[in-house]
Amino acid sequence: MLRSIHIKAALALAATAICLNPAHAATTVIPTTSFSSYSTFESFWAYLYPWGSDHNGSARMVGSSTDHSHIVLASSTLSLIATPTSNAVPPTSTANPNPAIHYASGAIHAKSQITVTSANSYTLSGDFSAPTLRGTWPAFWLTAVNSWPPETDILETKGTNNNWFNTFNTSSIVKSTLVAWPADLSFHTLKAVLTAEPNNADVKIDFYMDNVFQVSQFGQGFVNKPLWLIINLQMEGSSGTPGPTGTTTYKVRNLQVTRSGS
Repeated sequence: MLRSIHIKAALALAATAICLNPAHAATTVIPTTSFSSYSTFESFWAYLYPWGSDHNGSARMVGSSTDHSHIVLASSTLSLIATPTSNAVPPTSTANPNPAIHYASGAIHAKSQITVTSANSYTLSGDFSAPTLRGTWPAFWLTAVNSWPPETDILETKGTNNNWFNTFNTSSIVKSTLVAWPADLSFHTLKAVLTAEPNNADVKIDFYMDNVFQVSQFGQGFVNKPLWLIINLQMEGSSGTPGPTGTTTYKVRNLQVTRSGS
């Protein structure tokens, strides 16, 4: 009996130590409820790209706390909606390679930056219904806050029935893994786990689709580099032209970001 008591006490102490040790604690950075209402959304997310409304495609992002025409929340699901537009002002994107603006669309970015260190790891996951028609370019990605790279793309469909898992170490040193993505707009789960390598310089990114491991990629020198988390529906550009003549919708639900460690 005494031995049993000692074993129980030891287990209790071990459990307490684990709970008190921040290396084992998991912090929710963005909860699965962040799309439940606009007020909750605005606690965790900001409208447009971190740098503004334009990027490398033909869609100009539109959205604010008073304009939800292209950034819509309903039933705890985010919808980014692209519609054809004409007579845009200015007529071309302000971002390289300055394509002509043919669409108004939606983009959001997380208010909390993601920085992988030697003392933590991050897990990003969610359910995605992404269009695959020519000219549609939805994404769920991480990109450098300061100087580019780093960049990691967790979802990127570029006008075909493939999702691209990408990691950019430079503009020419890129690892890309293509995984079949259905064209029926059904929801599929994606997950990325970012962990520092033992050299405390590089980051390993493990990619999953529908809870099945797909590939590991490695970001050289990504440790301690702050990253923006972005969800956007860009158009044309790398996804081909011409794009759709009607409305395009990209949906996300159950999105969560957690950090393990300090």
